[in-house]
Amino acid sequence: MFGNMGDMSKMLEGMQENAAKLQAELESKTFSVKSGGGMIELSVNGKGEVLDLIIDDSLMNDKESLQILLMGAISDANKMVQQNQQNSAIGMLGGMGGMNPFGSK
Repeated sequence: MFGNMGDMSKMLEGMQENAAKLQAELESKTFSVKSGGGMIELSVNGKGEVLDLIIDDSLMNDKESLQILLMGAISDANKMVQQNQQNSAIGMLGGMGGMNPFGSK
């Protein structure tokens, strides 16, 4: 039962390396969202951290519209980041090939 501990150790090392690569990949991606016909432009990285926010000057006197457009842009950006993270995780698991800890591929 414990005859393959070396294989298990190699598998865990591979998973750690893949996780580190995934983290670096997420940090390097940028997602840009526009709201209100471009009146709000929001850029985030693959971890969901805000990189840039541009607000059209005309919104500075309309707090309610500004809030609505910001919420929409943030929501859209979060969805893009979550979808990318899911796709990256699935890709990472699929790339493990023969190292499936559950037996069959």
